[in-house]
Amino acid sequence: MASSFAGIEMGKRSLMAHTTAINTAGHNVSNADTEGYSRQRVQMRAFDPLYRPDLSRAGTPGQVGQGMTVQDVTRVRDELLDSRIAAQAHQETYWSTREKYYVMLEQIYNEPADISVRSNMDKFWQAWQELSVYPDSQAARQAIVTRGDTLTGSIRQRYASLNGVATLLNGDIDATVRQVNDYARQIAQINEEIVKVEAMGDNPNDLLDRRDLLVDKIAGLVNVSTDRRDADEFMVHIDGHILVQGNKFRQFAVVSPTDNNTFNEVVWADTQETAQIAGGSLGALIELRDVDVRNEMQSLNTMTMNFADMVNDIHRNASGANGVTGQDFFVQQQFVANAYGNYDRNGDGELDSSYIFRMTGTNQLAATEQTGLQGTITIAGKSGTIDVPYYPTDTVETVINRINDSDGEVKAYLDRNNNLVLKATTAADTANPDFVIRHVEDSGHFLAGYAGILAGSGAENAYDFNQANAVQRLAGAQYAVSPVLNPAAYIAVNNSIRNDVLSVAAAYPNAGGFVEPGDSSAASQIASLRNTPVMIGRSRTFDDYFAESVTNIGLKGEQAQNMLAQQNAIMGDLRNLRESVSGVNIDEELADIIKFQHGYNAAARFVSVMDELLDTVINRLGV
Repeated sequence: MASSFAGIEMGKRSLMAHTTAINTAGHNVSNADTEGYSRQRVQMRAFDPLYRPDLSRAGTPGQVGQGMTVQDVTRVRDELLDSRIAAQAHQETYWSTREKYYVMLEQIYNEPADISVRSNMDKFWQAWQELSVYPDSQAARQAIVTRGDTLTGSIRQRYASLNGVATLLNGDIDATVRQVNDYARQIAQINEEIVKVEAMGDNPNDLLDRRDLLVDKIAGLVNVSTDRRDADEFMVHIDGHILVQGNKFRQFAVVSPTDNNTFNEVVWADTQETAQIAGGSLGALIELRDVDVRNEMQSLNTMTMNFADMVNDIHRNASGANGVTGQDFFVQQQFVANAYGNYDRNGDGELDSSYIFRMTGTNQLAATEQTGLQGTITIAGKSGTIDVPYYPTDTVETVINRINDSDGEVKAYLDRNNNLVLKATTAADTANPDFVIRHVEDSGHFLAGYAGILAGSGAENAYDFNQANAVQRLAGAQYAVSPVLNPAAYIAVNNSIRNDVLSVAAAYPNAGGFVEPGDSSAASQIASLRNTPVMIGRSRTFDDYFAESVTNIGLKGEQAQNMLAQQNAIMGDLRNLRESVSGVNIDEELADIIKFQHGYNAAARFVSVMDELLDTVINRLGV
């Protein structure tokens, strides 16, 4: 049977429910500008009736209602939309990071035309052309030395600028790794708190908002996905690896460089395995440092090495106006002092490798002549080796082009004496050294008897750098020891030539060791290098290199800008959609507050009426 005080209890429930609703609306208003906050709604329901069919009840018609109560306080959130945003966010930050850094790279390459590396190199070639016209001119020689100093200074400055960007990227990577680790730790801690609150039967709305915000933050740094294995275990994955599982989390670590890599490497802290991060700002930073900027530095090093090597090769065989010969025009620093290029690569005290940059055959070849030979040339590639076939109807030029068009890290050309030259490029894999010919093999006789590079054909006569004295496999071919890493950082004009400009060589000595009057053949050959195929990586000439390097930077910068605009539009739509679902609307909340206030007032009036009725029954009946 219902109590006489049931009405008071009913009114109290209404007052409490409307108070909760008003407080919740006030909570929404106060967090309208809080990042990651989702508006909350009070779910109300009718309280359980007094009588139930399975219990004894009074003989009264119908059920007697007991008012209402708060069933739950929930946040308004679209989990599917959240998953889409988390999955897409890494693309936006990836392109944003690339766009920011390519602006820096474009500034390095957008030098004023009159002081750019290309302009200074053009002036250098012009100075040699001037000397070829006036071989006895001391002023022309002084112009060559001065312009050589200017050119080498601009090359070193470009390298320093690129290296500065790489150093900046390295610092950003370290800072971003610390951010990812901190976010992962915070998510795991919040997971533990959420489980405890949910175990009490409550909804941890604010904790869920904090976790979702952290997921958004970490999704901008790395490519993550989220899921629940069960009701209590929230998980965050990175490219198939678990980053957070419940209250457990993994960390990244930054370790010292190895091999030829000069910058830190990001690894998993627990296994020390290299972390493969493909997206987000961290993925972009690693790719920019280890691929984009590294390629630009390697490209500049390749141009510098080929430029210095070609000029020095002609200059050391020519004679200056003072009769001095055998001098390099540019300073070259050999990687090893050993004349055979022998080097202790594993650091055990034993010479175990041969570091050779260039091989020059002993036989003169004609570019348009058919070889009449068949076989397969095997050279070192980015990973493993590359096979380059040749056939009897191929000309020498065809075989050379086939070598250069392959993905090998050895390039070929005919020098001024029409001898075949093989030279190393930079290595794509940091485990391999730059400017080192790692493998050359010929199943036939093109490189052996025809070009005069290898001593014989077949695998038993192959040149391989993984042994000391590997040059013994060469058939008397000339070779050059590999340079110290990053020649663009130290290239300079030889001090001996700078101190005596008459040492600048313009002619070749005759059989008697004297220079013919008016001879300028050496100066002409150096000047002609400007448009001579010298194979700077895939670029045929120096002009090709400059055109391709500027174009490459410009196009990649344009790509980053366009992709960022596209991703901004996509993410803008997704964020606006989420804001329309979860965002706080001040007008709507104020309207709800007024509505709940009216409900509260009505409930208070109901309690007052019930109080008056009880007062009549208790205090006035029987008077």
